[in-house]
Formats: sequence, C-alpha cells, structure tokens
Amino acid sequence: MFLDIDKRERNIPALIDDSGAVLTYGELAKQTERIGGLAEKRALVFCLCKNCIGAAIGYFAFLNGGQVPLLLGNDLDESLLNTFMDTYRPAYLWYPEGRRLPIAVREIESCYGYVLARTEEEIYPMHSALSMLLPTSGSTGEPKLVRHRLENVTKNARNVSVAFGIQADDRALLSLPMQYTMGLNVMTSHIYSGATVVLTEYGLASMDFYRIFKERAITSYTGVPYCYEILSRLRFVRSEWPSLRTLSVGGGRLSDKLIDEFAGYCERNGKAFISSFGQTECTARMAMLPPEMALKKVGSIGKAIPEGRLYLIDEAGNELSGAAEGEMCYEGPNVTMGYAQCREDLLKGDEWHGVRHTGDIAKRDEDGYYFITGRISRFLKLFGIRISLDQMEKSIAAELNTECACAGTDKKMRIYLTDATKADAAVAFASATTGVLRSAFGAVVVDEIPKNATGKVLYAKLPAE
Repeated sequence: MFLDIDKRERNIPALIDDSGAVLTYGELAKQTERIGGLAEKRALVFCLCKNCIGAAIGYFAFLNGGQVPLLLGNDLDESLLNTFMDTYRPAYLWYPEGRRLPIAVREIESCYGYVLARTEEEIYPMHSALSMLLPTSGSTGEPKLVRHRLENVTKNARNVSVAFGIQADDRALLSLPMQYTMGLNVMTSHIYSGATVVLTEYGLASMDFYRIFKERAITSYTGVPYCYEILSRLRFVRSEWPSLRTLSVGGGRLSDKLIDEFAGYCERNGKAFISSFGQTECTARMAMLPPEMALKKVGSIGKAIPEGRLYLIDEAGNELSGAAEGEMCYEGPNVTMGYAQCREDLLKGDEWHGVRHTGDIAKRDEDGYYFITGRISRFLKLFGIRISLDQMEKSIAAELNTECACAGTDKKMRIYLTDATKADAAVAFASATTGVLRSAFGAVVVDEIPKNATGKVLYAKLPAE
C-alpha cells in the first residue's frame, strides 16, 4: 500500500483535523482501499483540497488506487478552476460536501465530508508512469502543472523522514495548504514514519491555532518565511511550548534577523531549527541545513538530502568544483518528469531523467554548504552593470526596514514599496549601492505587495508603472 500505511500500528492516530475527528492508521488504510476502489484506474481526478481528513483520504486513496490526482486548493479562483477544467477535463472530482461546482456531476460516494463524483468527461490516455499532478508554485493564470511519478513522492517522503529524524511519536501541525508541495511533503514524510499529522485551516492570527498547538501536543511545525514573520510579531518564542521539538522553514529564505530569533530560541531550549530548500519540480525538499549549523551557517540551505546531489555549473554548463558560484543543479529520485501545459502533455514521459536545473544562482562555501543568491531570470543589466533583483530587494528591505519588491527592464529598475515616505531613500540607496545613476531607478508606491498563499511575490501582478 502507498507509503506502507497498512504496515503501521493500526490504533495510532494518523490524521486529526479541526472538527476533532481522529483517523487511525487502521481506518486510513481501510478508507484508502475503499475510496480508491470506486474510481476507474488511470482516470484523472481533481481534488479540491482543504486541510482536513476528507481531503487527505482522497489523496492517499487515488495514489494507492492507480488514479492520477491533481491537487488544487478548494478556494482556487473560480475562473482559474474553470481554466483547469477546460484544459484537462477530469473524469472525477473529489470535493467538500455542499460545494458549488462549475460542471454537472454524478455523486458516487461521500467520506468524512468529501464527495467522489463522476463527470461527463471520458477517460483519456496518460503516460503509465504519471501518478500525480501539482500546479507550479508560480502558477497564477495558466494551467501549468508538474508531472510526478509515484517514486518521486515515496522516495522524498522516506529521505526527508531520515534527514529530519521523524519518529512515530511525532505530531506535526500542518497549516500550510496540503496541495502546496511543502505542505504535502510534511504530510507524506510523517505518514511514512508512522507519526500523526494534525491538519488545520486556522490561520496564524487565530487563537485556535495556538490552542491546537498545545492541546494536540505538537512536536513539529513547518512554515514558509511569512509564517515566521507572523509568529515573530505575535512573540511566539516568549511562550512555553513544552511538546515542541522541531521548527523548520522552507519555501524561501528567512531573514537573518528571524533566523537569529527562532534558531536562537531553539538552541536555548533544546529544540531543533531546520532550514530547508525545495521546489515543486523536485517533489518539495531537496536540501536541509542540520540544526547544529543553524546559527553557524546563517542563510544557508545546507546540503542535499539523502539520495540527492547538489552541484553548480557555469554559463557554459561546466560543473564547478570547490568554493564557487553558479547555477545550482540537483540530481535525485525526487526529480519529477517535467511540465504539462495541456492535456496532450500528460502522455509525455520523463523529460528530466533525474536532473533538475533549478534556475537558482547559488554559492558553495569552502565547507560545502550552499547559499541561494538569486534567480537567473531575476537579473537586469543597467548601464552594463549586472544587478540581482533578489539581492536588491533584500538590501533595501534591510536598510530601510520596509517591505519591497524589485522588477523592471534593462532600461529601468522599479522598486515597489508600501511606504511612500521611503521612496526617495530607496532610489538613493539603490543608486549608491550599485554605482548606477539615479535615473535608472524608479519608486512605485502600492497598497500591498501581491503574494500567493505561501508568501511568494507575484511579480506579474505588480503594476508596470
């Protein structure tokens, strides 16, 4: 059975959610078999996910039953959902009871508040190795998906379990969306380990989030950088969390200040703080920084997880040795098959063959630790000077203590700010830092910096002027 669910201690809780429902491993195995047996094999199933037991059962059931689930957020914008529907035409839907649907369906079964329904679409051929689909983390208005093999999921679950030292008595709080690659990996790595996953829809600003944290004796929590920004504002480290063993971060770089705050808290209190790095294209985690190095290698993503290999290449594609900087590449069994942008792409085989060119610029220090410094596509050349937009964002934010985003062209860089009083200072700082004339920079004041559900900036939604 998928992730050896049937081999775990049957009476141990596997999943708990906000409703108070508790699903043991024995019951999870039973429902996985039952629901997965109700849909035709090799059928595409759209799973409209919430962080609850019902949604999780569908995920396990369809991967185990030989269907191909596409995981989407239940709160996905309706127009984008319609685009996915029109593009990929699923044979089945798995969705919360009472949800309004854009198409006609025939209900087959319900389970823990979720419904399995047949659409009017025919089952069409897909590649035999294709097992799961996830939207890319940057998908905003296009139906671009990442194609996963079953091995991608199972190997990453196992290797993260080993790297993080997850034990059967762990209880992980999953507040990241389960359809988000990092949230999904939290669930699969803990289920692989026979541990308990506590799923919650409560946001970090809700008192219920912290009630659950204590009542459910949470031992581990994983967040993206914006989660830690909220936890910092709410003074998380000033409270007592006796059951907590591990805090981890993924989905982007945490500021040095927040690393010092949370890694320092963990070090003082006998807990572990783990920075990690991953991509949807590599089934979530690819690298992690051991807890003992959290305050020694601040800002590092660490080294590759078990069975993985990180390396750097130059602009000609040659692998670099020793301390160096270049494009970061990854090899491992969690590298997925490639992208899909239309239904016909689901017939494609493995296009990446276990190697992923990440598009990230990274440096490797003399001890072999990796540090992300930017994106290949996030560079401008202003008056012949190459400028990293990512580094500029970090520098301005740190210097002026303000949120910002940088974009633009080789003719002009735009600095987006929410604080109009710092616009002139931001332009002056950018000019002074780069040595480029002030006329090459412009400040744009916006009400907010647009971000997706995991806190990543949506650059395409920034105004052009």
